[in-house]
Amino acid sequence: MHLDVQDLRNFYYRSMLGRAAQASIRGRLLEMWPDCAGDTVAGFGFAAPLLRPYLADARRVVALMPGPQGVMQWPAGMPNVSVLCEETRWPLETGHVDRLVVMHGLETSERPSKLLEECWRVLGPGGRAMFIVPNRAGLWSRSDRTPFGYGRPYTLGQLEAQLRAHHFTTERHAAVLYRLPSSRRFWLKAGPMLEKTGRRLPTVLAGGVFMVEVSKQIHSQKGHMIKHRKPARIRVLEGLSNPMPEPA
Repeated sequence: MHLDVQDLRNFYYRSMLGRAAQASIRGRLLEMWPDCAGDTVAGFGFAAPLLRPYLADARRVVALMPGPQGVMQWPAGMPNVSVLCEETRWPLETGHVDRLVVMHGLETSERPSKLLEECWRVLGPGGRAMFIVPNRAGLWSRSDRTPFGYGRPYTLGQLEAQLRAHHFTTERHAAVLYRLPSSRRFWLKAGPMLEKTGRRLPTVLAGGVFMVEVSKQIHSQKGHMIKHRKPARIRVLEGLSNPMPEPA
């Protein structure tokens, strides 16, 4: 079940907790993808809050928002690059995306397998995708006060297995949102310290959200190749047209 775009916008742009979550996730994404100059960057679900840093240098940025969620104009004060689309049929050419960010898209999809097939289709060879999903063992997936409390949360193993089954190669993973999903002033102020401390912990333990970077690899066929040639028909009659001399 997709959340309504108005609820997502209110959380990320109008609440202190949402702005803090946006800053933490976007900061981690920029550490992993510091430069997308000249790339085509796409986001699906509600990835728009993470894409703004790439608007200046990327060749193209597009924010895809599924129909059941709804769409909003984005970015504010600039030409619109957000598009309302079907969940599993995107208005993008095959193999033309260099970087893809999926947030609030996979865990809320009613057809996650078809969605991953569409992600595979639009990525170019060697393209990278970042899947951002709630951690099943984290506190954020247990609170319906945030968008990460909706849909199907994942363990890291479940997410990587699902991506591998759709021919993605995991490059690296990270966890983010070690802060508590609380709007109380004390926990908001303690958030930066908790994020810094959380990075020292194993990924699977405390982070509220997983970020898994994958690549699209097209593997060449392996093994010993044997070429089979059919005999040319003309050579079958060659002995009749040009008889060999009999041995002496």
